[in-house]
Amino acid sequence: MEELLCLLRAAAESTRLRLLWLLAQGELNVSELTLILGQSQPRVSRHLKVMCEAGLLERHKEGSWVLFRLSTEGRSAHWAAALANLIPEDDAVLAQDRKQLAAVRAARAERASEYFRANARDWDKLRQLHVREEEVESALRRLAGSGHFDLLVDLGTGTGRMLELLAPQATRAVGIDSSHDMLAIARSRLEGMGQVQVRHGDILSLPLHSGSADLIILHQVLHFLDDPAAALAEAARVLKPGGRLLIADFAPHEREELRDDHAHRRLGISNEHMVGYLDRAGLAAMTREDLPPPADGGLTVSVWLAQHRA
Repeated sequence: MEELLCLLRAAAESTRLRLLWLLAQGELNVSELTLILGQSQPRVSRHLKVMCEAGLLERHKEGSWVLFRLSTEGRSAHWAAALANLIPEDDAVLAQDRKQLAAVRAARAERASEYFRANARDWDKLRQLHVREEEVESALRRLAGSGHFDLLVDLGTGTGRMLELLAPQATRAVGIDSSHDMLAIARSRLEGMGQVQVRHGDILSLPLHSGSADLIILHQVLHFLDDPAAALAEAARVLKPGGRLLIADFAPHEREELRDDHAHRRLGISNEHMVGYLDRAGLAAMTREDLPPPADGGLTVSVWLAQHRA
């Protein structure tokens, strides 16, 4: 009873209810929340501190950013979600918050889109600035195994390199990407591979049937996303029971310049966060490998293999 009263007291203020609703929509940092709410950073930070201490919210530091989200663990997560669901979405103030949130997301998406348009032709070279791509590809091929796939899906396919690498093992292979410029290069690269097709699509709303894919690949994609957990949940929807998910992404790092210069939303993903994302999506983490950078500098890449719980 005392725990519930503590949560209710922490939420019993109009700005805190607005924060609760906003963070139920996905992770946001303090600057974004300040912009949406139209309030000072100290005031917003004070509200966030109270709600985190009560267990309604979670926070994690990523370089110079601190990201907040609705609690995901234990009874606090249940009550946080229940309170967020009680907030009337037709409220006039909340309607304005929704518009501001959409504007923040649109600005993010436009910055990322500009980056991909500008770098589409040099994408494969850019990826090799941080790690030896041959090592990553070798690990992905080994973890994918030598078996046959009825349907292989590559999310955020970019220039189509993963399809070029693994599609020979598949009856059908599909690459999904939101960048038309990337897809144009992928189509040219994959010409002659009759079992392969690439499509324009949203990684959070895939144009694929539930329970249809044997293997899904997410190669250097999640650090660009606002909500990696949502992308993994959507991948889990498309996987067959027992189907596998292969992920390659940067381990946590402190390279702040990658946010501005290369549109990275996250400075890597820790194993702790990844295992939590996978578990909530109904996926079991099977193995993880860390691939160190070359001696002359770069970033560590982590590779995870997960399986859909049958």
